[in-house]
Formats: sequence, structure tokens, C-alpha cells
Amino acid sequence: MVFDATDKHLLQLLQTDSKQTNKALANQLNLSVTAVYERIRKLENQGVIKRYVALVNKETVQKAFVAFCHIKLVKHAQDYVMRFEREVAKIDEILECYHISGDYDYLLKVLVEDMEAFREFMVKKLTNIDHIGSTHSMFMINEVKHTTAITI
Repeated sequence: MVFDATDKHLLQLLQTDSKQTNKALANQLNLSVTAVYERIRKLENQGVIKRYVALVNKETVQKAFVAFCHIKLVKHAQDYVMRFEREVAKIDEILECYHISGDYDYLLKVLVEDMEAFREFMVKKLTNIDHIGSTHSMFMINEVKHTTAITI
């Protein structure tokens, strides 16, 4: 998909703060409010903008313990993969799950309150999923960069 400079700037502004009014966006883009509205609708209709969300500060909701878990399945049969992915999708503590190449099959980003909560997550939830052969966990020491904005 080809974007003109105005679309790129509009997407950058929306990714920075999607609660801006169309009037505020119009002022920054030197467009009419109607033109901004139409551009946003076009981007939504084309699937460029998937949805709008609120980004919650994990420290203020006591969920600042971030772990990354590598998962290796016992077998790579389609049924095992599909069941694993269905079960992972149901677990609230797992924010992201990626099917990856390399020594492990999956990479999970897990968010919990603390080490004790992580242990409980591992024992009561993750390891209860069938077909997991092994896990390897790493813990965040410091968040150096975190963004949701995509440069276009």
C-alpha cells in the first residue's frame, strides 16, 4: 500500500495520541476537519488502522514483572501446534506469543506481579498445557525501549 506524506504524518500523530480530535489533527496537518475524517475512515476501512486502545502503565497496576519464555513442543504435529496455540490464547498473563524458528518453537511475553506470581503461572497454567517438552525463561532487568508505533 502506498501512503502519501500526509497519510504518514497522520498515522504518526494517531500512534502518538489517538485521542486527539479531528480538529487538532487538522490543525497539525493543515487540512480541513472533513479531510482528516475521510483519511482516517479510509485508513480504517483498508485495515491499516486495526483498532484503538489505551496503553496501561504496568507499574501502576502491579504487573511490572516481565518474563520471556521459550517453549519447545514434544512434537511438531499440526494437532499439537493448534492445541498449544488455542490454550495459550486463553491465558491472560501471556501478552504475546510468537511461533519462531530456531532451537525453540514459541516465544511468550508474560506479565505478572512478581516472581511468586510467575512461579504460580508456570506451575498452574503454562505447564498444564499438553505437549510442552521444555521451557526456558528469562526475566526483564530494565526496559530500554518499548513502543507500539510503527514507522511508515
